[in-house]
Amino acid sequence: MSINKVILVGNLGHKPEIRVSGSGLAVLKLRIATTDRRKDSDGSWNNVTEWHSIVVFGSQAENCEKYLDKGSQIYAEGRLQTNKWQDKDGNDRWTTEIIAQQIKFLSSKNSNPS
Repeated sequence: MSINKVILVGNLGHKPEIRVSGSGLAVLKLRIATTDRRKDSDGSWNNVTEWHSIVVFGSQAENCEKYLDKGSQIYAEGRLQTNKWQDKDGNDRWTTEIIAQQIKFLSSKNSNPS
């Protein structure tokens, strides 16, 4: 048995932008930041921010575009997926994304100051 499950709570780093695949499926990519507090070797506490890429499909993608904005806080649940590709110089590159199964809005466009 194996499990591939990710749960994150974080804030969007940019305004969501939707696109439509060749088959007509809505696809949305989100970048969210999560922050942890860690003690360094001097005993000082520091914030450490990690950035995560999330891919959302279908009507859930459409709702995210409609109700979320830069800075919105979300709960994301999904699975990890790593894709291999080649850059313009022919070098192998890898991208790890979270394929969203569930997105919950913890804040929305209207709750973020402009």
